[in-house]
Amino acid sequence: MSPVAPEDRGGAAAARRVYEQLLERVGEASPRPRIEPVRRLAELAGSPQLSFPVIQVAGTNGKTSTSRAIESLMRAHGLRTGLFTSPHLIDFTERFQVDGAPIDGAALAEAWDELQLPLQVVDGELAAAGHGAITFFEALAVLAFTAFADAPVEVAVIEVGMGGEWDATNIVDARVAVFTPIDLDHTAVLGRDVATIARTKAGIIKDGSTVVTAAQVPEALDEIVATAEEHGSPLFVAGRDFRLVEDRLAVGGRQIDVIGASGQPYDPAFVPLFGRHQAENVALAIAAAEAFFGADRPLPEEILDEGLGQLTSPGRLQLIGTDPVVYVDSAHNPHGAAALAEAVTESFGFEELALVVGVLEEKDAAGLLTALAPLAHAVYVTPVASPRSLDPDDLRALAEEAIPATPIEVAQSLPEALEVARGWAARSDDRAVLVVGSVLLAGEAIAHSREEGWGIA
Repeated sequence: MSPVAPEDRGGAAAARRVYEQLLERVGEASPRPRIEPVRRLAELAGSPQLSFPVIQVAGTNGKTSTSRAIESLMRAHGLRTGLFTSPHLIDFTERFQVDGAPIDGAALAEAWDELQLPLQVVDGELAAAGHGAITFFEALAVLAFTAFADAPVEVAVIEVGMGGEWDATNIVDARVAVFTPIDLDHTAVLGRDVATIARTKAGIIKDGSTVVTAAQVPEALDEIVATAEEHGSPLFVAGRDFRLVEDRLAVGGRQIDVIGASGQPYDPAFVPLFGRHQAENVALAIAAAEAFFGADRPLPEEILDEGLGQLTSPGRLQLIGTDPVVYVDSAHNPHGAAALAEAVTESFGFEELALVVGVLEEKDAAGLLTALAPLAHAVYVTPVASPRSLDPDDLRALAEEAIPATPIEVAQSLPEALEVARGWAARSDDRAVLVVGSVLLAGEAIAHSREEGWGIA
């Protein structure tokens, strides 16, 4: 391992300081349905979100992969980019990418220091009014905007945290509002049906936005259409205005044929990601990029090839070990798990697969396990390193019902689960391990593979 330069250690320490101070605030798992305190904080900080055009991405599944694809296309076009996604897998700075790399920790700390006086003022105003202080995610969003303004970036791709209308990121006026597939998730906060959830997510559409959406169930599409019409926003819908024409399995990913929102058919392009859902995410990203530059103009082919060729999506069917084979995926709801199961079945030829599963208590663990059941030949349930983790004994009970006639074991930690699962997989060349159920679990698995020197992640 190469020695770490002193300035790198200083940047890492600065980033840790920021993260530790943010953690003193109400966590991102407990969002408050409000937007005005965030707007007030940004105003006191000089409204940094107005310093660059924004492509904003909302939805239930595929937000991060789609955001990363859009950013990669923007960067290939020669623009200096910002990318804000959540949560992070390993390092806090992953959430704030500048030109395709995590932000320097010292630069992030400088932006955080700029926010201290505005935070004190707004926290004081909220306390005087009897309201809770600025939360982790509210501060995080304004921190991202401040860091991107300081960089400076020429375009920012901003992933919505939860919902849309009152999400902290929604103080931007997005030039392009992008919607990945919308399904049930965070129902206790967003609503019990898809239409209500979609109505909240459609709140990112503003006057002057161009709207680009993946294929949606009718009740979700109706809400997006209605909101776009309300704001006089042009709307491009997958399958109607742009489409993935063909998607073929290729070595190391997919080869796709796309007709963009411009109506232009593109030459076949290689995408270094697994699963048809990733091909659909990329088609959506291409349409979003076209909308940003002018939907009547196709992207230059060389820009498309460069942007897709450099695309990565950490934590999405990411290989972290080869002896035996271990993959991680951050799917954490039934819709994402179903797409994952399809991708694994199509892309890999393992005869037997062990699942290492950990789920947060607010998630639909039963639905997730049911979607993963066709893959499982052995299941090892584990807690997630979070106070919100579902108890592994409860998870085992759900797994026994969802995946009957399959060996299921409880581990007290992820390292323990990985040790046992890897031992099982090592007994045959046709076996592999898949870690799934939570972004936090995926990050923990990647970190563990590095600590153990598996030599991949």
